[in-house]
Amino acid sequence: MIDGSALPYDENVALTKKVCDYAHQYDVTVEGELGVLGGVEDDVSAEESKYTKPEEVQDFVSKTGVDSLAISIGTSHGRCKFTPEQCTRTADGILVPPPLAFDVLEGVEKMIPGFPIVLHGSSSVPVEYVKMIEQYGGKIPDSVGIPEEQLRKAAKSAVCKINIDSDGRLAMTAMIRKVFAEHPDEFDPRKYLGPARDELKKMYSRKNIEVLGSAGHALD
Repeated sequence: MIDGSALPYDENVALTKKVCDYAHQYDVTVEGELGVLGGVEDDVSAEESKYTKPEEVQDFVSKTGVDSLAISIGTSHGRCKFTPEQCTRTADGILVPPPLAFDVLEGVEKMIPGFPIVLHGSSSVPVEYVKMIEQYGGKIPDSVGIPEEQLRKAAKSAVCKINIDSDGRLAMTAMIRKVFAEHPDEFDPRKYLGPARDELKKMYSRKNIEVLGSAGHALD
């Protein structure tokens, strides 16, 4: 994965091509990125997202030689993918985010038919984990992610990889906090990381089967 999306277009092309030229010598596939995601992920951050321009993708792919392409259609890094002002609220106060820009995705598919597309920053930020974390002392207000029905729709398109790291972080944190709250004398990592791993496995299994559509394709 090489993310040059924060660079000017020509510099992104040059950097991505450099990585592809090197990696392909060793049969390593490369994922490039075009369009900027909002939020923070490790040392990559942006205050605002910038949708991928469908008219640029064919040129980008042909010049760089990337094997898959991460695009921006309104997803975002972190547990707060939208501000409260961008959302509406249900009667019980739960934030409802704006829809993803599926027109941009469709435009990209038309320009590079069948090319593998990737969505970063696509965690759904499950309300049950947010509530559990806050129940046991955490403070993560205004958490909101990508609705699962939109991820199901994306998974039926050219999107072949959907990144949901924040969901894993939330699941593990929720269970660790629960163990510490119920067993304040616990200090053995095996006793609090075990339930966290079990919850992580449960969450990802459900996602693969019910949301991402990836279950049962190991031999495809």
